[in-house]
Amino acid sequence: MAASSAALRARRRAQARSRFRARIAWACALLLAAAVVFGLLYGGSSDTLAGGTRIAGVDVGGLTPKAARRLLEQRAARLANVPVTFTAGGRSFHVRPSKLGVHADWAGAVAAARRNGDGLAVVRGYRRLELQLFPQEVTPRVTAYDTAVDYELTRIARAVDRTQRSASLVRHGLHISVVPGTTGRVLEWAEARRMLVRSLASFDRTPVALPLETAEPSVTTASLLPVQRLASRVVAAPVTLELGPTSWRVPRWRLATLLQLPRGGSTTLGIGGAAAEAYFAKLHTSVDHPARDATWELLAGGSVRLVPAQAGATLVPEATAAHLLSAAERTQGRVAQVVVDSVKPARSTADAAALGITGTVGGYETIYGGDPNRIHNVQLVARLIDGKLIAPGATFSFNGATGARTAAKGFLTAPVIINGELQTGLGGGVCQVSTTVFNAAYEGGLPITARTNHALYISHYPLGRDATVDYPDVDLKFVNDTHHWLLLRTFVGPSSLSVVLYGTPQHRRVVSIAAPLRVVAPPPVQKTVDPTLKPGQTVVDDPGVPAQATSVERKVYSQSGKLLSDQTWYSSYRAEPKIVRVGPKKPKNKPLPPTVAQGPH
Repeated sequence: MAASSAALRARRRAQARSRFRARIAWACALLLAAAVVFGLLYGGSSDTLAGGTRIAGVDVGGLTPKAARRLLEQRAARLANVPVTFTAGGRSFHVRPSKLGVHADWAGAVAAARRNGDGLAVVRGYRRLELQLFPQEVTPRVTAYDTAVDYELTRIARAVDRTQRSASLVRHGLHISVVPGTTGRVLEWAEARRMLVRSLASFDRTPVALPLETAEPSVTTASLLPVQRLASRVVAAPVTLELGPTSWRVPRWRLATLLQLPRGGSTTLGIGGAAAEAYFAKLHTSVDHPARDATWELLAGGSVRLVPAQAGATLVPEATAAHLLSAAERTQGRVAQVVVDSVKPARSTADAAALGITGTVGGYETIYGGDPNRIHNVQLVARLIDGKLIAPGATFSFNGATGARTAAKGFLTAPVIINGELQTGLGGGVCQVSTTVFNAAYEGGLPITARTNHALYISHYPLGRDATVDYPDVDLKFVNDTHHWLLLRTFVGPSSLSVVLYGTPQHRRVVSIAAPLRVVAPPPVQKTVDPTLKPGQTVVDDPGVPAQATSVERKVYSQSGKLLSDQTWYSSYRAEPKIVRVGPKKPKNKPLPPTVAQGPH
């Protein structure tokens, strides 16, 4: 009995749950049906835009898309040349949409508005109900001609922008005061662009205020007051610059001209400007002294004494200016040290000593004269080769040392041998120097690798030991075959030229064997007829010079007597013509005309 009661209760509970679920299902079905009916009631026609739809502020609800687009386009066309007034910084600017090529995508906006209120009938009803309760604004996509927009914004910005000006210091004589700064303003470009284009695309012609950004001065009066007091202290008393025992007094007025007041947003003092550059340039002349290379003093007897190098000094303007300002900012002890940098010599004492130049290796002297231009050229080219250093194993080239003999270098026209004839040319007299160099290397026993004799024989040079040069083809060269450097020096006197090669003395013995000057061909004869002479009369104006030749052999021995070299130079000299004047030939006697015999008539 108890078991059947429990089963009965379970069955009753199951039936109750089943009835509850059935009621819930009926209720949901009723609600769904009501919702569908409600949606259908508000669904309206899909051919029109939902009520409560606004595009660019215009109510287009209930219109067909085509009608809505036509309404919007017509209104935009009417307003295309109606300007919108923009204001900024107290200025007004009137801009027409057509001027900037502003165009709104009305078709796209209508399509977007239609999608907002469209869908299946039930869904469309609820969407349109929502739009009636909460109207939505559709903003069309707007395009514009960017270049025109940028131009217009630039025009507005130029009119309204105002550059901020920082507070600054100004000097009147020795008085320094603060000039207050001013606040600036600048058009906020990105937001102004957005507002400009959107406002021109809208149908509203209410004036639009463009946004401006405030630019505060980066340096204020308050921040400059301590600097102003410091600047006044700088010019309050003179400053003394010192370098060792030497000193320079910088008076107050000078400090005022050297002082660089803060500018460009700076709040620091400095020493600078044109006045400071001029002052330190003048101080350079008092402070600077060049370095001196180690050199050699030439003593009597051909010995050499090494003269040590000396370091130079040069002013460091930036560091000296910093010391000067630091001293001027103090109320006491207004003394500043001049800062200099040491300048190293190009050739130190150790470098010079390592060259091994202690005495004479070889030298020679020639006598010169002639016109002033020739003497000038001799002296000029001697200076060009003076002081040349020749490394061990290196070849000295006369042309390489002097370069081209040009008027730009100062060479003058003087007598010179050209193509075997004595003429005038640029650089006449140079061969006097080349011959002297040749003989200095000859006497030093150095190998001579390039030498050419003159075209004509010159008697005042050692026989067979002249040397001509002609840039760039005809050169004089010799080799430094010692183990130390050579120093070539020239000494020009009023009528003589000496060339000496200094180095480590080699103590070589030079033996010369010169062959006699021999005639190889008689001089050619150049005859001219002189009508002032008698027939058959001959006058020799110049006996001429025959073609000649010679040679010189040089044997070089070491200090121990060993033969180091045996070299022969051959010289051939052209003939100079014999100049002869002759009288005219005797005229031939003309024969008498034949006589005709007269016979009897």
